[in-house]
Amino acid sequence: MATLKDVAREAGLTVTTVSRVLNNRGYISDNARERVAQAMKKLNYRPNELARSLQNKSSNTIGVIVPHIRHPYFAEMISNLENEGHKKGYKILLCNSQGRDEKMLEYVEMCYSNRVAGVILFSGTVDASVFEKMDIPIVTVERYVDFATASVECDNIQGGALVAKKLISLGCKHLLHIGSFTDTPMPADSRVVGFRQVCAEYGIPFLEIMTEVVQFDSMNYSEMIEKTLREHPDIDGLFANSDVIAAQALQVCRKLGISVPDQIKIIGFDDSMIAPITAPQLTSVHQPIKEMATIAVDLLDKAAAGQLVAKRTVLPVYLVEREST
Repeated sequence: MATLKDVAREAGLTVTTVSRVLNNRGYISDNARERVAQAMKKLNYRPNELARSLQNKSSNTIGVIVPHIRHPYFAEMISNLENEGHKKGYKILLCNSQGRDEKMLEYVEMCYSNRVAGVILFSGTVDASVFEKMDIPIVTVERYVDFATASVECDNIQGGALVAKKLISLGCKHLLHIGSFTDTPMPADSRVVGFRQVCAEYGIPFLEIMTEVVQFDSMNYSEMIEKTLREHPDIDGLFANSDVIAAQALQVCRKLGISVPDQIKIIGFDDSMIAPITAPQLTSVHQPIKEMATIAVDLLDKAAAGQLVAKRTVLPVYLVEREST
């Protein structure tokens, strides 16, 4: 079995240089990286990840804990995190908690056992004491908890305000906001804050309904939307907290014979991959998911190296107009 020394000899480099390449630490020329890669391929060399993690007290793995992996927002975020992590030499340990505390605890323990370099967390329901023994960077995304090393969010208030202004400018008089229910406060809750502020400014009343956890888990909102639109036929502008909800609102409107955008205008949030493939195409608030993933990995990487990082990063959003308005 080939060793690190064998790779160094084959590549014509020092063991130290080869080690730096494998750990992605310090400046390494493209030529050196290529020589190491060719030597590893020729010798069929595979780094011993466990030994490296024991030696370095942490591995080159990032734990990513999400409450949902089928949801388009999380699917896109996970893809970008994996891509950005790979650029910095990290692998992703993906954990799907499904919002269940017992699974969350199991995954936190798994991250600890695997000596992850840090955790990117998408759940705000975890007690701080769970992470205390790990002594690693914790970066939250669209969740804000005091014990986190850093957090990355989009400007949810701005997003809600943009939606209200757009619907009102289009002549909508009876608005509906479909929000998300959670046991603990989340940044996404403030989308309705911006929406509410603009509605109050223009004197436009709006109805607000909240989804339930079971609906989030199943991603099935149609029954609730249909019931609401039947009971309030005067609604002419709808703001959904996610594109998944908004897409199902489009389906319900088609079922009920309500023309979009002639009779009702619909706007989602996230600008996920489903927004441009609905019929009609969905207007949505664009979350900078790629940028959020890049910043989250960069913050974790710097914190793992002992550098000071910003406690809270909030990125702007913008409205992408399509056929539903």
